[in-house]
Amino acid sequence: MTQFQLYFELGLDHILDLRGFDHMIFIIILCAIYLIRDWKNVIVLITAFTVGHSLTLALATFKVVNVNPAMVEFLIPATILITALSNIFKPEKYKSNRVIHLNYYLALFFGLIHGLGFSNNLRSLLGKDENILIQLLSFNLGIEVGQLAIVLVFLLISFLFVDLMNVNKRDWRLVISSFGGGIALL
Repeated sequence: MTQFQLYFELGLDHILDLRGFDHMIFIIILCAIYLIRDWKNVIVLITAFTVGHSLTLALATFKVVNVNPAMVEFLIPATILITALSNIFKPEKYKSNRVIHLNYYLALFFGLIHGLGFSNNLRSLLGKDENILIQLLSFNLGIEVGQLAIVLVFLLISFLFVDLMNVNKRDWRLVISSFGGGIALL
């Protein structure tokens, strides 16, 4: 197994590990306002989150940024709750002429916070040689692929409920966001 494959799988496992369900819940709540026909917007949204996540993960790994882990552990569920509340209180007819919506900025900013959450663990896993950039890149690509897999499953479930079973889109968004927000409160 190459070093790239190893760190790619570590990133994939990090996202898909059920013990780290907070990451999955955040991704699902981010996507709760979208349907399968919005897949291009969702890819941009998830990539914005990954960019933020990758940036602070790299900065923390290189010891440029050092943040109290207890504060980060508080902020991660706070980002989930804020995103859920944003979805709940977003007007049903919300439309914007802007190409980049507030959600993309939230995803990028909250990605910065989530990246700090795993940085201490990743720092201990990374090698001390010149390949650290390849390790970081492959880890973050694994994260992106894992997130896209979660999104694909969620959008397919949304399609099943909203498009095929005619569940009201607003109700779907409210249930998913309320469920995720409730878990964040715990």
